[in-house]
Amino acid sequence: MTSDGTQAVHAGLAEPGRGTPFLGGPVFASTFHLSGEPSGPYQYGRFANPTWVALEGALGTLEDAAEVVTFASGMAAVSAVLLGLTSPGDTVVLPSDGYPATRTLGDHLTARGATVRHAPTAGDAQADVLAGARLVWLETPSNPGLDVCDITHLAERAHAEGALVAVDNTLATPLGQRPLALGADLSVASGSKALTGHSDILLGYVACADPEVADRVRAWRTLTGGVPGPMEAWLAHRSLATLHLRLARQADNALALARLLRTRAGVTDVRHPALPDDPSYPVAARQMRRPGCVVAFTLPDAATADRFLRAARLVAEATSFGGTHSIAERRGRWPGDDIPPGFVRFSTGCEDTEDLLADVAQALDAALADDAH
Repeated sequence: MTSDGTQAVHAGLAEPGRGTPFLGGPVFASTFHLSGEPSGPYQYGRFANPTWVALEGALGTLEDAAEVVTFASGMAAVSAVLLGLTSPGDTVVLPSDGYPATRTLGDHLTARGATVRHAPTAGDAQADVLAGARLVWLETPSNPGLDVCDITHLAERAHAEGALVAVDNTLATPLGQRPLALGADLSVASGSKALTGHSDILLGYVACADPEVADRVRAWRTLTGGVPGPMEAWLAHRSLATLHLRLARQADNALALARLLRTRAGVTDVRHPALPDDPSYPVAARQMRRPGCVVAFTLPDAATADRFLRAARLVAEATSFGGTHSIAERRGRWPGDDIPPGFVRFSTGCEDTEDLLADVAQALDAALADDAH
């Protein structure tokens, strides 16, 4: 079987021909020639574009999906599933500790007449609220707490209730975890993060196990206009070729960082799924192919966390993860997460491990020394 790294390099490329590029350039078109009755794949720019189609084929290979539908952003993709696949009167199950904007969409579902239930990710707690559900949304690892749930177990339980199962796979990426192979119906992700990895693209996608479900998701995209730009789609496809390389370095850096943080006084609640004593480790080791680039930890208070971020030289303070540059933030500056004031979400980049660890160590020295005074 071809390895996932080789798949990432070759996925979605056209058959080679003399004088042709490896990856054809983006197609900029709002309008296509269309004589007679509408037919063919390209009729109007809101319906389809050759650049999206190539990217969707590549992502389909990596996600092991029947079909993939790309979107202008991760939240556009999330909305297409939560709003496009449910109706008033349906019951939807969401993680109580998942991405805040997804939970906000749950409020819109409630306003539309749906019943929304919440339960935490850890311990497969969502299994306790599945009765009568139409759609179950999992986020594993969860953002920002890094808890993990058993996709196969929850999918089996949800399917017994007649529910579709969607998994937010943003943090893991398809090279870190393949939700469809584990029994989910949809794998949803923000391609703005690790998938594209250069912090310069907004993109999202929904990978579907069933073509009929993909048709419904695509119809929502066409109706609402949440389509990706051709340049963004082309840049995303180009970025896939280095995905396995970036993820390998980032995962190595994340584990090394987590181990360093475990040795530091004043640093508590270090979380990373690859740490053998992490609560997420047993399930993550079974279902994840790579552990990811995000580490979570807690400093004594918000002021200490802010000092740490100011003192770090190689770490950008920003609200994202998965990029080639290391990024961290005091997550409590945003509303919606039930976390301590000194909670830090840290996304390791592709810097040399020794340089990154040295920078984090000196930043912790500076922050915690001030805290001691």
